[in-house]
Amino acid sequence: MEQRPIKCAVYRGGTSRGIFFKEEDLPASRSEWNRIFMEAIDAYNPSQVDGLGGGTSHTSKVMVIGESAAKDACLSYTFYQVGIGTPVVDAEGTCGNLMAAIGAFAIDEGYVKVPEGSTSVSVIVHNANIDRNVRMEVPVTAEGCAAATGDFLMPGLNRPGARIEVSILSPGGGKTGATFPCGHRAEVETASGRYTVTIADIVNPFVFVSTSDFGLDGTEPNTVLAANEGLLEKLEAIRLTGAVKAGLSPTVEAAKAIPSIPKIALVSPPADYVSTSGRQIKANEVDVIARMISMGKFHRTFAGSGLYNLAAVLLISGTIPGDAFRGSSRDGRQVVRIGHPDGIAEVAVSLTEDGQDVATVGLDRTARRMMTGYCYIPE
Repeated sequence: MEQRPIKCAVYRGGTSRGIFFKEEDLPASRSEWNRIFMEAIDAYNPSQVDGLGGGTSHTSKVMVIGESAAKDACLSYTFYQVGIGTPVVDAEGTCGNLMAAIGAFAIDEGYVKVPEGSTSVSVIVHNANIDRNVRMEVPVTAEGCAAATGDFLMPGLNRPGARIEVSILSPGGGKTGATFPCGHRAEVETASGRYTVTIADIVNPFVFVSTSDFGLDGTEPNTVLAANEGLLEKLEAIRLTGAVKAGLSPTVEAAKAIPSIPKIALVSPPADYVSTSGRQIKANEVDVIARMISMGKFHRTFAGSGLYNLAAVLLISGTIPGDAFRGSSRDGRQVVRIGHPDGIAEVAVSLTEDGQDVATVGLDRTARRMMTGYCYIPE
């Protein structure tokens, strides 16, 4: 056989898109999976023209769904970030946007029973990457499928959809065992200097730095930031050093082999700026401004996993993001407004009673099934 057909589906979740495979449809040998994922996406070409990727970090993604041993979860899934022009498959991190699509998938594929007359269904899934359960409220149609149409327009999309409420339960410490593996602040030293950072392990590990350390105010457009090769080199060196300091990698060289975590983001206090789509955003509309790098490139919006992480850290005093936070309070469950390159994202956060850790973090997303069929993998 010249090409092997494998059942799959393609979903958009939030501002990400990925190929969804059921574990039962993949080969029994796990060693074959990586090649299948790279061929399906076309990791070998920066354009990914010979696969189903889109040449960006938010469209170069794979989900594998299997049975769950976790209590109350209807399924377990593993997220894989696939390289862009690089033959890499990385399961160390997770995707906060495609979580919503997993909720839709669970409905569409019958993992959850939809009672007659229901307009929404509560879905609990297990994310194997971070070993945490995710609870979602998924709107459904009269036919019992996940609803795709609605009136909720999220930043980064041009068409509204059905609002899916996503909440990650006890999200801290999934990779390192601690929400702040190096404390609220830490010092990292690279060839370009010494920097104060916050390393937070919430959903995906992140290294947060202040834009002011690089002579920036946070309002710079992505085109300007992306053209600053010196800035990208400095941030990558900080990211790699932060990975070692947090215990995610034994050495800087080893950290280079894991491009997906930790991610790194710049944070700054609110200010007026113009979004990528030309919208004038006022300082009083946001609680912080943030820019992040994913797989070596500035993200066109802000990864869902990063929004979860940043929103929680903003509410904790003594952190680098906390210094930039200009919200009204840090008490109870609240919605944090994050200004990113293409708009504003609102994230719901609740802290533990002592205010030093995160209890739940959630984000409203939309999702849509785009295709079901077979992906053909060259032998």
